[in-house]
Amino acid sequence: MVEGEGFEPSKHEAADLQSAGFDRSPTPPGSICYYQLRNKLVNTYIILNKNMKHFVNNRELFEQYPEGMSEIILGAGCFWGVERVFWKLEGVWVTYASYSGGRRANPNYEQVCTGVTGHAETVNVIFDKNIISLNEILKTFWECHDPTQGMRQGNDIGEQYRSVIYCNNDEDLKEALNSKNSYSKVLNQNGFLDITTEIKQNVLCFPAEDYHQQYLAKNPNGYCGIKGTGCAFI
Repeated sequence: MVEGEGFEPSKHEAADLQSAGFDRSPTPPGSICYYQLRNKLVNTYIILNKNMKHFVNNRELFEQYPEGMSEIILGAGCFWGVERVFWKLEGVWVTYASYSGGRRANPNYEQVCTGVTGHAETVNVIFDKNIISLNEILKTFWECHDPTQGMRQGNDIGEQYRSVIYCNNDEDLKEALNSKNSYSKVLNQNGFLDITTEIKQNVLCFPAEDYHQQYLAKNPNGYCGIKGTGCAFI
């Protein structure tokens, strides 16, 4: 498993990568180990764990998504509870916990928790727009947490718990920004402060360690601090 900055695959793993057509890309000493395929840098965690399955639905986490799937990355506090909210939705193909929007390549959980990497705990949601729309995904997102709290969610305090939406294209970015404006009016009318959610496009994302994936399915009595405002997204 890839954990921490400066990860290097074992000799056997490196040989497997190279035999599969991947070449080691030039990177500074101590930086994340990336391999290159067709001139595109790729995260070795995904390469070396490409057969990892979703604990709940047994689908591939990183590969073999059906054609036409869409993806959005969401942060709404501790990713354990957030991921459970979204894997339950009809039309969501798969979810996985991740670290996104930070200043350091390939962080591990301990580094993120110190606050030095700048990452948010996030959930990658891969979904079928023919079954569930982005608007429905965003409705669930806004209603499942308090997006006005800045660098915290409830008792979970720190930069990693901030509210974020990271999109892959202009259309989704526009819809996310519009949804923020709409929900902000609802919250303001009900006495809440302005939304602090960070909304960006094409942000680097790194999968979290295996033990975080579908955590509350593996640990049903585990911690879940997720709590909304009680205000409906219209």
